[in-house]
Amino acid sequence: ADSQYNPNLWQCVPMTHALASLVLALFLFPSLALGETVKFNDLELRGDLYYKQSTDVLFTGKVTGRIQCSLKEGKLDGPFVEYHENGKIFEKGTYKDGKKEGPWVWYTPDGTLVPQISGTYEDGKRISD
Repeated sequence: ADSQYNPNLWQCVPMTHALASLVLALFLFPSLALGETVKFNDLELRGDLYYKQSTDVLFTGKVTGRIQCSLKEGKLDGPFVEYHENGKIFEKGTYKDGKKEGPWVWYTPDGTLVPQISGTYEDGKRISD
């Protein structure tokens, strides 16, 4: 009787199957784990929240193109960069929970800093140059 029944062996099979299914789902649909990547024009602003266009789904993910940023549950969150048509930076800063936070800079199309609006922001308000 070399083969003996081991009841503990079969207890882990459902867990292994569930884990394999989860890994497969994340591989096939990475947006479930990382959020989606879209162009800014694919989003719709309603009030102060961004939605996937033509849906009622708050957007979480990354934006690429002339505007590069991240959104979390419909709010801008993290580094934000917008470029002029010529490829030079237009504005650059960080959002926290949908509001400007920390240093922000604006530039003209030729790359000149615009000091009148550049400065440090806290909770969405400019607090210093």
